[in-house]
Amino acid sequence: MSIIRRDYLDEYDRQQRPDTFPRALAVGIARKAEAMARRFEEQAAAQLVRDAQRALRRGMTPERIAQELGL
Repeated sequence: MSIIRRDYLDEYDRQQRPDTFPRALAVGIARKAEAMARRFEEQAAAQLVRDAQRALRRGMTPERIAQELGL
């Protein structure tokens, strides 16, 4: 009979083996990320247009607006 616990070796082996990631979950995450990116892009474009229109109303030139927007 040994008084040394060796069950930590089992835990070590589990940490070494990579678990497979469920494909359906990965696909769902990718779709959600794409939808979020699309929505963010639409919001960013709308905000840039609003900012440019506001600047035009204040008399700023289109060239200056483009420069400030980094276009």
